[in-house]
Amino acid sequence: MSRLDELITELCPDGVEYKCFGDVASIVRGASPRPIKNFITDDENGVNWIKIGDVKTGDKYITETEEKITLEGAKKSRNVQPGDFILSNSMSFGRPYILKTSGCIHDGWLAISGFSKTFETDFLYYLLNSSSLQNEMRKKASFGGAVQNLNADIVKALVLPVPPLPVQREIVRILDNFTELTTELTTELTTELAARQKQYAYYRHKLLTYGEETKWAKLGDIGKVSMCKRIMKNETSSIGDVPFYKIGTFGKQADAYISRETYERYKSEYSYPKKGDILISAAGTIGRTVVFDGKPAYFQDSNIVWLANDETLVLNKFLYYWYQTSPWKVSTGGTISRLYNDNIAGAKVPLLPIETQKKIVYVLERFDMVCHDISNGLPAEIAARQKQYEYYRDKLLTFKPLAS
Repeated sequence: MSRLDELITELCPDGVEYKCFGDVASIVRGASPRPIKNFITDDENGVNWIKIGDVKTGDKYITETEEKITLEGAKKSRNVQPGDFILSNSMSFGRPYILKTSGCIHDGWLAISGFSKTFETDFLYYLLNSSSLQNEMRKKASFGGAVQNLNADIVKALVLPVPPLPVQREIVRILDNFTELTTELTTELTTELAARQKQYAYYRHKLLTYGEETKWAKLGDIGKVSMCKRIMKNETSSIGDVPFYKIGTFGKQADAYISRETYERYKSEYSYPKKGDILISAAGTIGRTVVFDGKPAYFQDSNIVWLANDETLVLNKFLYYWYQTSPWKVSTGGTISRLYNDNIAGAKVPLLPIETQKKIVYVLERFDMVCHDISNGLPAEIAARQKQYEYYRDKLLTFKPLAS
């Protein structure tokens, strides 16, 4: 039998009492002096002004604020103290934070205090984050499908389990340990990914560094820089058959499309990449490269180009890796920096034997695969751990009600 089971058997064998939150805590809404800009101050004697922007995703505590308000402004606001909870009633909806500083809160917050005789602080934090209470707050604050402000009356009406304090402390100990283990695993996986990426960058640089003894050629001598025929804005739409990639969506998800008819006509009449060609961004994130997979797609002229090169001299995939290490000579004379066709054509590439290029590509592809697997697996592993954590947290925070 676990320590928690022993405590429950000893202290609450018949179940635990459930109480309305408002009966065991003070729950009030914040207030803001208006217009707030008239009360912001740089005076070190000012009062901390607590905003949503003072917390980051995943934070448990609020320790400092970016701004202060005057003493006069504080009189028109809601004062809170260290140890109090504040609960967001909009934006990061229903998210609780524990204060480690004093200050004032605006009406986007609810303040929760006076609960120490009933709840351990960390237990209440876990309880308010539980799936059941988060869902309950969201449901009660929703009207017509839209989430409205979470007012004090809704939070006061929440029915919470009130197990004995020793039981609460043991649950906190278990959840703290679980949280620590999850954090350690995430750190290990993130560190592993960073190490692999650093190792990959090192070997890629080593494999693609050559001296003057190597034979070189300008990219313009082994191929021609090409681009798609211009597509006018009125030829695109938010829906369609063929994705149209602009510089802002290059390498991402397309948000514009052209008709199949336009695609087939332009593809047959004008320049179009072949499968395996390396597309290059000439503006925006200059030098970003994508291997064209041959699927129907169209690309913004002049901003996205490719080199129709002679693969008997340089393999496309070798060029792909070379582009990632080669510093492009970018023109900056205009209003924006960009990579012009002449910049690309004038860049040099080593002319290695094709078999050597194949071996280099093979090694770099293996490294790519390892980094890709880790980077893809990392979010999935973190999500799985988070789901596991939430399951056990909710299970630990579910109690048999005391028979009335």
